[in-house]
Amino acid sequence: MRRRDFIKVIAGSAAAWPLAAGAQQAGKVARIGFLGATSASGQANRLEGFRLGLRELGYIEGTNVVITYRWAEGNYERLPELAAELLRSHVDVVVTHGTPASLAAKKASSTIPIVMAIIGDPVASGVVTSLARPGGNITGSSFFSQEVEAKRVELLKEAVPHLNQIGVLSNPDNPSSGPEFNRAMETVARTMNVGLQQFPVREPSDFNDVFERMEQGHVEGVVTQDDAVLIANIQVLAALILKRRLPSIGAPELALAGALMGYGIDFVASYRRAAAFVDKILKGASPADIPIERATKFMFALNLKTAKALGINMPTSILLRADEVIE
Repeated sequence: MRRRDFIKVIAGSAAAWPLAAGAQQAGKVARIGFLGATSASGQANRLEGFRLGLRELGYIEGTNVVITYRWAEGNYERLPELAAELLRSHVDVVVTHGTPASLAAKKASSTIPIVMAIIGDPVASGVVTSLARPGGNITGSSFFSQEVEAKRVELLKEAVPHLNQIGVLSNPDNPSSGPEFNRAMETVARTMNVGLQQFPVREPSDFNDVFERMEQGHVEGVVTQDDAVLIANIQVLAALILKRRLPSIGAPELALAGALMGYGIDFVASYRRAAAFVDKILKGASPADIPIERATKFMFALNLKTAKALGINMPTSILLRADEVIE
């Protein structure tokens, strides 16, 4: 969702919230646990999408719903402990995001309902066995992570045809960054005659060293994968990419932060949709019977100001496909 559209949605929905709240059962307080892989600040706009979705369904924080948050601050090893803490607080449902946190929530309980606001590929990562019939206690939204990241390689090469080497930033602690998840990118890269080099990033303190190694490896462009740590530190990452004068593409937020391009799903819309899953569960539905949805809303953001600074003349084919152009 574009930032200006998101603001309009919030403003337009405000008048309806009191009416929606009246539809909720008086006196009943729902308890939601939110298991976050990064930080509240790193997920701020997405969390507001989730809260907006709740308000539209009549759930008002502090009135008929209480949300308990636990944040791993990018340290995925803490997720199992934090998931256990949430369960001890007697929540009715746990909301989480991404593969590491979803796996931690699954291991923590086989009975408490779990809603994934978004995850790359829950079947390939072993979170569920089927999208149509998830079974167990987990449901939510997913997206074509491999296809999205392959599309980023394609768009970057199309925008900057002379690229020969692309560096891929990924978090090795995230199961969805494993070799089996990179095959689609590698296939596209071979087709377009461009080399891919993987650069592991676990925390922001790794950034400077990674970019030095990119320079040594003669990397000419950067693709970032959809890892929570990378997205939570998108401003710092974009600044470093610009400092090195590298054309790049990642999540849509990357272009909004000043990098060249961003392509991916509308994360705010997915978090907003997570509220509908929570509502169904609180009203008695079983996660086992709620099919996992695939995100259908994508966004392609292009930063022309950055393109000009890098001396890149964007092809018309790229310009025509952009949903948001930053000038």
